[in-house]
Amino acid sequence: MRLLLVEDNRRLSAALKATLCDAGYAVDAAYDGPEGEALARAASYDAVILDVMLPDRDGLTVCRSLRQWRVNAPIIMLTARDTVRDRVSGLDSGADDYLVKPFALGELLARLRALLRRDMDRKTGYLEVGDPRLDPATHDVERAGRPIELTPRLVALLEYFMRHPNQVLTRDQIESHTWSYDFEASSNVVDVYVRRLRLRIDDPFETRLLETVRGVGYRLRVPS
Repeated sequence: MRLLLVEDNRRLSAALKATLCDAGYAVDAAYDGPEGEALARAASYDAVILDVMLPDRDGLTVCRSLRQWRVNAPIIMLTARDTVRDRVSGLDSGADDYLVKPFALGELLARLRALLRRDMDRKTGYLEVGDPRLDPATHDVERAGRPIELTPRLVALLEYFMRHPNQVLTRDQIESHTWSYDFEASSNVVDVYVRRLRLRIDDPFETRLLETVRGVGYRLRVPS
């Protein structure tokens, strides 16, 4: 899953980005309001983490502008302001959640997972599509009750497929949601990682789930 982090404190931004990347997210960072707004409008993000106090354009203004531009990604506002009025202003600007500094990194991760669950049919803490099951919090993966060890990148790739079952996903869609801007990817990076994922979640089992749609991309087909 790909996130946009808009935080002007570069030390805090670096720490948050490292934590989010360790949790399996692809993260792009911006350090002021205009840059954050431009990135959010240019790319498709699964969620935006947006500081309120930003140079040049504050987070509330950026949030309102993004909603006017029909950017519908969930937005978590970060701020040191903790009055009820401040929280109301943040939510009324179009944010989905509001987190007061200082906060525990575990809480930020939990709130992200909760936001990403909102559009799912099942509201449990794990993803389950057919017999594969993935826990986004722990990165535990199993199929047919058998544990499967995956690298963080393969977990992120599997999660993207599991959030879009039976949908044909193009290589560009997969790359844009699984890798950040600063990742130097080769032209066949998606094919390479899909092949690695197949080796672990498909090859040991009788029923194949990952399908190649020739000339388009890939699909995780759920057996009927």
